[in-house]
Amino acid sequence: MRISTLQAFNNGVAGLQRNYANVTRTQEQISTGNRILTPADDPVASVRLLQLEQQQNVLNQYAENLTAAKNSLTQEEVSLNSANTILQRVRELAVQAGNGALSSKDRASIAAELQEREDELLGVMNTRNARGEYLFAGFQGKTQPFVRQADGSYAYQGDEGQRKIQIASSLDIPISDNGKKTFVNITDAGRLQLAPPGAPGLPGLRVSTPLVQDEVAFSGTPAFPPGGIEIEFDTVNPQNYEIRSIAPPAVLGSGTLDSDPAKQDKLVFRGVVVNFDGTPAGGELVQITPRQVGGVDVQKQGVLDSIATLRQALLDAPDTPNGNLQVRDAVALGLTNLDHAMVTLDGVRGEIGARLNIVETTQTDNEDVSLVNKSVQAQLRELDYAEALSRLSFESIVLEAAQQSYVKIAGLTLFSQM
Repeated sequence: MRISTLQAFNNGVAGLQRNYANVTRTQEQISTGNRILTPADDPVASVRLLQLEQQQNVLNQYAENLTAAKNSLTQEEVSLNSANTILQRVRELAVQAGNGALSSKDRASIAAELQEREDELLGVMNTRNARGEYLFAGFQGKTQPFVRQADGSYAYQGDEGQRKIQIASSLDIPISDNGKKTFVNITDAGRLQLAPPGAPGLPGLRVSTPLVQDEVAFSGTPAFPPGGIEIEFDTVNPQNYEIRSIAPPAVLGSGTLDSDPAKQDKLVFRGVVVNFDGTPAGGELVQITPRQVGGVDVQKQGVLDSIATLRQALLDAPDTPNGNLQVRDAVALGLTNLDHAMVTLDGVRGEIGARLNIVETTQTDNEDVSLVNKSVQAQLRELDYAEALSRLSFESIVLEAAQQSYVKIAGLTLFSQM
């Protein structure tokens, strides 16, 4: 077989280039620390690395979402803590207002602080987050949720939405609570009323506004009749009374008032409390029915409206024995509604605490998965320096030998033998 001079030169050059490329590739691996420089180096590992990088990108997004969720829940928790502190102070003021020895000026001073606390609570309920969105507006983050109306009552302008964020492949967590759930849908202890309207002004006998003081007894077994009850005083012995359900008519109980008109009598029936002041003449009929607005039973009342009602009662009550009784009833109603509001806030705060626990555990799991992901990537991508340095030394020797061989082979021609 004949080998031409050109072919010998080409083979030599190709060998030099191949050996030089091997040395250069190994040097680049050492300088970058990566075993795989192109997909051709290890196609299977390259595909696996691409999948792992995609998974790591998703984990990084979850990490950002976890941080956002934690920040949002923490801010909401701080706001609710502030609201609870305000309500505790309002409750202290309500207890002070219940002192029968206070004058109308004293009650006006308490009402003035209640006004300030009311405004402070309104500000907390309209808190914004770092993005300028209202915390308690539901999905309507750009709409102010709570607005004071011309008549002094408050309106909720948000919706009942609850914003969520994805923190894991199959886990979405709420990061907000709407204001209706938190501050408006609070059980109203004053959802019953006296009928007929003139009942509180019965001759010789004053009947207080009914107060639902025990929710368990009110809705337990037997429950308070949904159609209401009526209390009728005996015509022969006016101190005795009978309790009947309105629909269907049925006798539910009876009782007797104290013979001393100076003493206050309290009727407690299935969670409902009614105070009697004075002496009945006999034959009085008092009905207690659900309070309605526009033909719909009133079941809930916002915490701001509860404070405003108590404040206005303190301002309107005259400095008379009857005014003191009005304050007594208003304070009892206000205290019960404030307790309901604080229970509701505690429930929401408990939910936030549970979500923060989920965020914390998910964050830990996310970091663990991310660590494993990076470890597998390192195993697939990173270089074994000992092996690479040994290989570089060997390839350098091969390249040097090829260069020396090429010089000697290049000098072998027929002309040199002549």
